Amino acid sequence: MSGQQNSITTDELEMKLEVVVVPVSDVDKAKAFYTGLGWRLDADVSGLDGFRVVQVTPPGSPCSVIFGSKVTSAAAGSAQGLHLIVSDIERARATVAARGVQISDVFHDVGGVFHHQGGEGRISGPHPSRDSYGSFASFSDPDGNGWVFQEITARLPGRVEADLTRFSSKTDLAEALKRAAAAHGKYEEENGGKHDEDWPHWYAAYMVAERHGATSPG
Repeated sequence: MSGQQNSITTDELEMKLEVVVVPVSDVDKAKAFYTGLGWRLDADVSGLDGFRVVQVTPPGSPCSVIFGSKVTSAAAGSAQGLHLIVSDIERARATVAARGVQISDVFHDVGGVFHHQGGEGRISGPHPSRDSYGSFASFSDPDGNGWVFQEITARLPGRVEADLTRFSSKTDLAEALKRAAAAHGKYEEENGGKHDEDWPHWYAAYMVAERHGATSPG
């Protein structure tokens, strides 16, 4: 009807980022690089006239990466600033370096907010107070498509759905447990050093609060 507004809003309509297309010049070389990083190979499908689609997925990621031939008109190597979120930036860097990939040292930005383009404004080492979102390391695939590790241990308020607490991998969960254990140790010290018999519930409350960017239990 004329003048009738659509009742569907963006709050009601889920839009999940599922795939990012990365332009490459040599499909087999790119496939070897990404699977060499330990990324899962989901598909390698060929079609007519040289059409080919390869899909890989980083460990723990809900979003996959597609590259191939005749899948994008973008110039090979033109994808930049693709972010991979990790809970331990130094461990992530060491793991990738051990696989023979050239990767930058861990750095933080001079502005302390995000990071500048290219190598501008980089300060060596992780964020001084190891603030979540503040530490990075960068590397590129054989074509020069740029990837950035970003360390996130606690989400800002509103960045995680209120009814969802999820850990994407065993490593992610283990790192959260380590942080909970350290925080709980301080909690026990502040309460006279007495052992907290209800520590499992404290851990759970802390991990949920951290995941949602809320104040940790006290």
